[in-house]
Formats: sequence, structure tokens, C-alpha cells
Amino acid sequence: MAIDESKYTTFQRFLLNVLSLLTIIPLAPYLNRYIPHLVLNGWHMDMVVAVLATFLFTRLLLWIFRPLIVPAFILICTIFGINYFNDNYSFINVLNDYKGMVQGNWGAKNNKQFDILSLYPRKVETYRDKTVRGIRDKVNYKDSLVRNFSVAHSLKEFDEYFPKYGKISRYLALFHYLNRNFKYVPDTHRDEYFATPMETIQNGLGGDCDDHSILMASCMQSIGARCRIVLIQGHAYPELYCGSKEDFEIMKQAIVTLFPNPPVKEIHYHEMKGEYWINLDYTARHPGGKYMNDKVYALIEL
Repeated sequence: MAIDESKYTTFQRFLLNVLSLLTIIPLAPYLNRYIPHLVLNGWHMDMVVAVLATFLFTRLLLWIFRPLIVPAFILICTIFGINYFNDNYSFINVLNDYKGMVQGNWGAKNNKQFDILSLYPRKVETYRDKTVRGIRDKVNYKDSLVRNFSVAHSLKEFDEYFPKYGKISRYLALFHYLNRNFKYVPDTHRDEYFATPMETIQNGLGGDCDDHSILMASCMQSIGARCRIVLIQGHAYPELYCGSKEDFEIMKQAIVTLFPNPPVKEIHYHEMKGEYWINLDYTARHPGGKYMNDKVYALIEL
């Protein structure tokens, strides 16, 4: 039975209720990292569940003994303050997670790419066999240099989101590193040279679009992802396999949460027979960025 709280003044009750609200605000997204993905008709509901759970928790504290909310609030602020200086989950991540929820549910639109890939898959798969063979032969995700490089850079970002997004956080961290550090260097005018991922790593992450595609696909596959390379008019880019519609929605939510600057407005993707793929091109600031054009003439399955 709850303790008689009639001795509290109206101002004291108001102050304790404010502390309750201030406790919910950082605690909900922190708890959300451990709640399974809940998608209902395209709406991401796991954050809503986290908010309701933390609300019930704080109401329970207030019901048992109102002053308990004070040490609870101080404890949470202390933990988040320590995390801030240790580069762990802190107040910045709280703001990011709320922005990600809003952006994922209302701000970021899906943009399915319509092209020859969807209309004539057989033609796409067999066109320009020589180029396709040349690129496919250079993809190597089993080499120890590629594997060690990929593992190291998949751990440098977004580690605090691993409980929430699992392996997706590793894929996006690796993309983030390669996206920031790859530098375009053209081939000679006479010959088209396809570099192995080992060469591109050793030369400082420089190369042209097909070198980047080979590198990105190799690195991603070395940590368990599934990739393919798409050739379009004047360009090549890698794509990451998301899975089903439900898996795509989880990937989308992870992207809008982990790439907040600038906010993600659209997620561009290909879909065929219920399989979803997103763009990992170096020309995009985030996974699922805009395609350069839709004139697809070859698809390289790896």
C-alpha cells in the first residue's frame, strides 16, 4: 500500500512530477536500445513502448514514495554525464534517438528506383559479360587484410547501438568510415583497371567508382553482409541487401537515427520479388542515398 502523501504541498508535487518527466526523457531512448523492433503498418513503435514503460516506472516510484524520483533522476544524470566523457551513450544520443524516431516515422520517404533492373532482369544479368567478369574476379572478402581492416573500422562508430540494431550497426559504421575517407582517382583514358580491395586499402583508399564498389562490397561481405554491384551509364555502385520489407524498415530506422546530419529525407532502394537493396555509393552522404541515374545495364551478383 502506498505511503500517505497528503503532507506534500502542491508545489512539491508539481516539482516531483517535473523530475519524473525529466527522468522519462533520457531513460526512454536508453531503454529502447534493448527493445526488439516493433513495426506496425510501417510505423516504428518500439520507442513508444519504451516511453510507456519508463512512464509506468516513474509513476510506480511516485506511488511507492514520491521522493524516490529525486535519487533516480540524479543517478540517470550521473550515468549519462559519465558516458558523455567516455564516448558512450549520453544526452547527445538521446536527442539523436528522438530525432530518428520522428524522422523515421514522418520525415524519411521510401523511393523505389524504377529501371531496367526491375523490368528485364535477364537482360541485366547477361549484359556486358566482360566487365561483369572483370569486376567480379577482383572482389575478395576472404583475404585477411580485408577482414581485419573491416572489423577494425566496423567497431569505431555506433557501438552503443549494437544492442538495438545488432549487425546493422557494424555495416553502417563500416560504410561511414569508407564514405568519409574514400578519394576519387580516375583510371587512365586508355584502359579500365579494376583494383582488388587489398590494393585500394594499401594505396590509401583511392580509386574510381568500380574500385570503390569492389572495396565496399568486399569489406561488407567480410563481416557478414550480402552485397552486389550495379553498373549504370557512366558509373558503378555497390548495394547492400536489407532482406524483407520488415528488415528494410529496420534498416531505414537505423539509417535515419545514425546519420542525422543532414536529416535523411528519402531512402532510395531497389526491390524485386520482396528483396530490398539500398545504395552504398560514395556519392551519397548516407546509405540509401540518391542514385546518379536509372540507366542500369549490368548487375553483378557476388
